[in-house]
Amino acid sequence: MIALLTGVKSSKKSYYTELKKTVEQLKKKNMQLEIINEVMKSIKIDMTLEDILKNMVTKLKVLVQFDRLSLLLLQGDRLTLTNVYPEHSHYFDVGTTIPNNHSLYWSALKKRQIIFTRFQDPHTSFYEEEYLTLLHLKTILVLPIYSKNNGIGVLSIGRLNESAWGIDDLAFLEQLTDHLAVSIENAQLFNEVLRGKQTWEDTFKAVEDMIIVFDKNLQVLQFNDSVKDFFTINEQSPDFSILVEPCRTLVTETFHSQKPGYKEMYFKNHFTCEMYTYPVHNNDQQVYGVIAYIKDVTKKRKMEVQLLHSGKLAAIGEMAAGVAHELNSPLTAILGNSQLLLREIASTSPTYTLLNDIKNCGIRCKQIIKSLLTFSRQDEYTFSSCSLNEAVEQVLNLLKYQLETQQINITLLLQENLPVIEGSQPQIEQIIINLLLNAKDALTSRTNKEIIIQTSSYQNEVHLSVKDNGVGIEENRLSEIFHPFHTIKESEKGTGLGLSVSIGIAKAHNGTIQVKSQLNIGSTFTLKLPVQQQKIVEVMQ
Repeated sequence: MIALLTGVKSSKKSYYTELKKTVEQLKKKNMQLEIINEVMKSIKIDMTLEDILKNMVTKLKVLVQFDRLSLLLLQGDRLTLTNVYPEHSHYFDVGTTIPNNHSLYWSALKKRQIIFTRFQDPHTSFYEEEYLTLLHLKTILVLPIYSKNNGIGVLSIGRLNESAWGIDDLAFLEQLTDHLAVSIENAQLFNEVLRGKQTWEDTFKAVEDMIIVFDKNLQVLQFNDSVKDFFTINEQSPDFSILVEPCRTLVTETFHSQKPGYKEMYFKNHFTCEMYTYPVHNNDQQVYGVIAYIKDVTKKRKMEVQLLHSGKLAAIGEMAAGVAHELNSPLTAILGNSQLLLREIASTSPTYTLLNDIKNCGIRCKQIIKSLLTFSRQDEYTFSSCSLNEAVEQVLNLLKYQLETQQINITLLLQENLPVIEGSQPQIEQIIINLLLNAKDALTSRTNKEIIIQTSSYQNEVHLSVKDNGVGIEENRLSEIFHPFHTIKESEKGTGLGLSVSIGIAKAHNGTIQVKSQLNIGSTFTLKLPVQQQKIVEVMQ
C-alpha cells in the first residue's frame, strides 16, 4: 500500500520502459552503423555490387520492414534494372531499361528527392504502377542515388502493407544511399580497372612474338606465353636464367643509354631471333624497366636464302635455255648429216655402225634439250590433256645420267593405255623430278640401290608411285615432311621446299601425294590425280 501511495512502483515501471526504449534505439543505431560500415568496407575491398547489396539487404531486414528491394543504375542515358531482392520478385527481367516518360524512378532521380506513394492513391499515376501492383505491393519508396552531384541510379523499397515510413528511417535510408553511391562508384571503377587489366593481359598473352619485362636488377617481371613455349619454362619452378643470359648485354645497354636497342641472336636449336629493347620511363622520365621484344625470324631468314637461291636457279634456268638453243643448231646439222651419210653407206659397213651411234646419241641429246627447255620455262602454265607415262619418260631423259652414275637400278612399271589427266605437264614433271631426287638422296648410303616407278589407274584416278629401298623416314616426321623448309639434308643439298612445292602442285590439279615409309626399309610416294573428264558433245540432227 505504501509503495503504491508513494508511486515507487510507478516510477520503476517508467524507468525500465524508458531504459528498454533507449536500449532498442541503441541497438537500432548500432545496426544502422553496422550496415553503413558494411557498405563502406566495400570501398576498400574488391567486393562485387551484388555482394554489397546482399550483405546490406540481410542486415537491413533486421532493421526495417520491407518486402521487395530493387536497384536501378544509370548506364549512359538509360536507367536499367540491375538487382532485385528477393530474386524472383520482379516483373521486368534484370537488364530491362525503364522508359523516361511518366516514370516514378526517373522522377525521383531528376527531382533528386525521396518519393513515397501508395498504389491506391487516385491522384498518382506512373509507368511502373501496373507492374509493381502485379507483385501485390501496396506502397513504394524510391530513393535517388547521387555522388558528387552526379546521378547514379535509384533504390526502390516496396511493402505489401500501407504503413508509412518514420522520419528516422528515412534519414537513415538517405544516409545509406549516400554511402551506397560511393560503393557503387567504387565497384564500377574497380570493374573497369579489372576489365582494362584483363584486356591488357589477354593482349599481352596473345602476341605471337616474345615479350619479356626486366627491372633494373635484370629480374624478370613478366613474360607472355610465347616466351614460355619457346624456352619451355616450367611454371612451377621457373628458371629465368635462360631468359636473362641471352638478353643481358642489350638490356643493360638500354638501361644505360635509355634508348631502344637491336640485336640478332642465334640459339643452339638453330633458331634465329631479332631482339628489340625499349626503355620504360616513369613520370620523372627515369628508366625503371626495359621491355625485350623477341621475334623468331628463322623462317624469314630461310625464305630470304631461298629467294636468293631461287634467283640463282632462275639465272641458271635462263642460261640453260640459252645453251639449249645454242646447241640445237649444231645438233640439227649433226643429225641431218648423219642421216644423209647413212643413206649412202651400206648397213654392213663398219662406218654405218659409227654413224648410227652418232644419230642415236644426237636424238637422245635432242630429247634432253627438249626436256631442259620445258622444265626451264618461266611463264604461266595452261592446263591441257597430258600423260603421266610421257611425263615420266621426259624426266628420266633429264635425270638418267645422275641416277646411273650412282648405280641406281631403275624399274619402270608403266601401265599401257593409261587414262590422260587435265593438267600442266611441266608442273607434273616437276613433281616427278622432286620425288626421284629425294629417292636418290635416300639411297646414298645403300649398296643395293633400287627405285621402282609405277603408273596405274584406279576408278577415276591415275596413280604414280616412286618407291625406293633407302633409309626411310621416322614416323614422327611423316606429318611434317610437306611443310616448307622441313629437311634433314645438308644446306648444300636441299632447302626443304621440294615436297612443299610438289604437294602445292598436286592440290592445284585436285590431287594429292601420299607417303608410306619405314625406317631403314624404304619409302613410297604416290601421286594421285583425277582422270580427265570426257566432254560430251551434243550433235544436233
